[in-house]
Amino acid sequence: MPDPNPPQDVEAFLAASGPIVDVRSPGEFEQGHIPGAVSLPLFSDEERAEIGTAYKRQGRQVAVKLGLKSVGLRLPSLAQRLLDLSDAGKTLRLHCWRGGMRSGSVAWLASTLELPVLLLQGGYKTYRRWVLECFETAWPLLVLGGRTGTGKTDLLHALRERGEAIVDLEGLASHRGSSFGGLGLPPQPSTEHYENLLAASLSASAGKAPIWLEAESAQVGRCRIPAGLWRQMSKAPAVEIQRPITERIEQLVAVYGDQGQESLRLATERIARRLGPQRTATALEAIASHDWAAACQQMLDYYDRCYDNELSRRETPLLSSFDLGGLGPDAAAAELLQPAPWWEQVKPGS
Repeated sequence: MPDPNPPQDVEAFLAASGPIVDVRSPGEFEQGHIPGAVSLPLFSDEERAEIGTAYKRQGRQVAVKLGLKSVGLRLPSLAQRLLDLSDAGKTLRLHCWRGGMRSGSVAWLASTLELPVLLLQGGYKTYRRWVLECFETAWPLLVLGGRTGTGKTDLLHALRERGEAIVDLEGLASHRGSSFGGLGLPPQPSTEHYENLLAASLSASAGKAPIWLEAESAQVGRCRIPAGLWRQMSKAPAVEIQRPITERIEQLVAVYGDQGQESLRLATERIARRLGPQRTATALEAIASHDWAAACQQMLDYYDRCYDNELSRRETPLLSSFDLGGLGPDAAAAELLQPAPWWEQVKPGS
């Protein structure tokens, strides 16, 4: 039987081709996994807990026998899934939590099918260490600031279309970063998986400068920006975009106007204490009458004060400000990328 190749370190494992197959339990996978990985659990969550308990109380042999009993009847379906994943001879990149018995057992099964396999040295635990170290690496960040409704996210995407490196903090978090930020979006990832997604995005931008990202609070919904990255964002150069308040309200109505009266009411009530009783009452009346623009007008005063407060606490002054009124995302991106003294400070060789 062919043996798997020697276990690979994280960089080599990620750089290799072929599907990444995570053989941990469904709960482990849900908590966090390598972006793009396929879940092929050797054990269910309950089986994993039972086997782990047996290992601690009765020893390895008893745990192994229990594991064999659990997986025995599923071997044919596991084998077929491996064959499907390795279609056309693709190498299977396998891992479990610590690179131990689970991935080794599935690698053995793959080898009986003569399928090429790579194992991750140290498993997902080592990968997580690599993720956290990634945020301590110095990155050439450029922060894009601007008040709520100035279209920063659309502008980031337009910059990406023009070949710029970006990290979409809100997109990866599936949240727009306010009380209304989760409306109409899929459930957020765990903070652990958010870190995995951020590390993958940064790694994909390695060697490029600058890396654009949006100014954010330390937390995007329930996802916390890693401390190492947050520190770098606080010290990174920044530019600010500005738009007339009429355009900002139009932008917010376009994003949130179809989210439904009840959702908007609940989101407004969550920040009622910060809005104050008068603004809250006015906003709720506007929502009740489907006057989304009037409701947005009440919110902007609060969110503008939050933004100004965050801006005042930045360790690095703004490099430049841009009035992008009347410009769509692509034209706005072109305006930002025009040669200028501030641009020469952050774009090597420009």
